[in-house]
Amino acid sequence: MPSDTPPIVLTFGLSDPTGGSGLQADLMTLASMGCHGVTVLTGYTVRDSANCDEVTALDPEVVATQARMLLEDMPIAAFKVGAAARAEVVSAIAEVVADYDDIPLILAPDFTLDDEHVLAADELREAIADLLAPQTTLLVADHATLLALAQPDGDAEAPTLDAAVSHLLSQGCEYILSMETGTHRLVNTLFCEDGQLRQDLWDRGTHRVTGITDTLGAAIAALLANGQEPAEAVREAQEYLFQAVQNAFRPGMGAYLPDRFFWARDNDEETPAAGAKGDAPPPGEARH
Repeated sequence: MPSDTPPIVLTFGLSDPTGGSGLQADLMTLASMGCHGVTVLTGYTVRDSANCDEVTALDPEVVATQARMLLEDMPIAAFKVGAAARAEVVSAIAEVVADYDDIPLILAPDFTLDDEHVLAADELREAIADLLAPQTTLLVADHATLLALAQPDGDAEAPTLDAAVSHLLSQGCEYILSMETGTHRLVNTLFCEDGQLRQDLWDRGTHRVTGITDTLGAAIAALLANGQEPAEAVREAQEYLFQAVQNAFRPGMGAYLPDRFFWARDNDEETPAAGAKGDAPPPGEARH
């Protein structure tokens, strides 16, 4: 790859016409972080900033063909996998990425888009847990998603969060970034097989902001594509997300969206740096 070519990240996901999440959000985040994003469409949504009315999946063969054409043409530096609407699509993605196990894979599943809970079907969760999670470099998910992936069929008693994390790591996932959402804060904890690596507390603000998981996942993928180690990529990606959320805007009548190009705006007052509150915390326990 020529030295003047930015790192290329291939992202799998749904189309979100609002730009709040999905492939559109990934492309903006990747561009903002110095990467070139290429996309594989897994399906499309019919939605606005307030509601999602429809989620439609593409044929699995179409998904796989999109990916293989890109991979045969361009040197991909990282994968990011977001939402998919069918277990068969997840299976197709897993088969493709298995042929490129030297490329880091960021998995950021989303089960929240569809009011009819199509995205939370047992078969879909099982496919992600069994086929994608074991190939994952870093899984980005909230507590509910981690519990669902650790016990996808829902038959047995729900595991504790620690048990869910341990199970997913034992299946092959290298790192897990667990996201706990409070009313006005976001608590992110990074785990690996040796235990907890770091924990970061972020002020979330009072607005409902969409696209947080996709933005964080794409930012981590961009940093891995640029050669950073996972723990450092997680730290820097969170700082990027914090700034994007602090500068969130409301384009319609629904949720706020992260401003992924906050650094390009001409603001009268400079936004404080993400880690600028108080004394530096001890390693692995950053508070913001």
